[in-house]
Amino acid sequence: MATLPDKQKLVRNFSRCPNWEEKYLYVIELGAQLDPLSDEHRKDQNLISGCQSQVWIVMNKTQDGTLNFLGDSDAAIVKGLLAIVFSVYHGLSAQQVIDLDVRPFFTELELSQHLTPSRSQGLEAMIRAIRNKAAQLV
Repeated sequence: MATLPDKQKLVRNFSRCPNWEEKYLYVIELGAQLDPLSDEHRKDQNLISGCQSQVWIVMNKTQDGTLNFLGDSDAAIVKGLLAIVFSVYHGLSAQQVIDLDVRPFFTELELSQHLTPSRSQGLEAMIRAIRNKAAQLV
């Protein structure tokens, strides 16, 4: 997985953004940090339904039981949201991913209130898909 900031660093970085435009740019910057997704992973089984944009998520269990994430989107802001979700879930087990509700974290970052309804629905679809995939790995 790309080297993304941990949760605490994300909170600090977002708190330094003086307005929504700066946060928006930071979200896009986070998405650009995701590793490129190979064509072999751009399969229907990894495509997330319920998103207006195309979003692919690949999740694997490592030897130590934690999950590893890869993903991409054709929309820069969505790719950034994906990077944030990956940062929050990074290093967790499948059960911990199932148990963790990341929605309050997006509120803490003051992103929830700035997402359009279609982006919010897409974010929900991504979270739901990750949790469903994690459930298959438990």
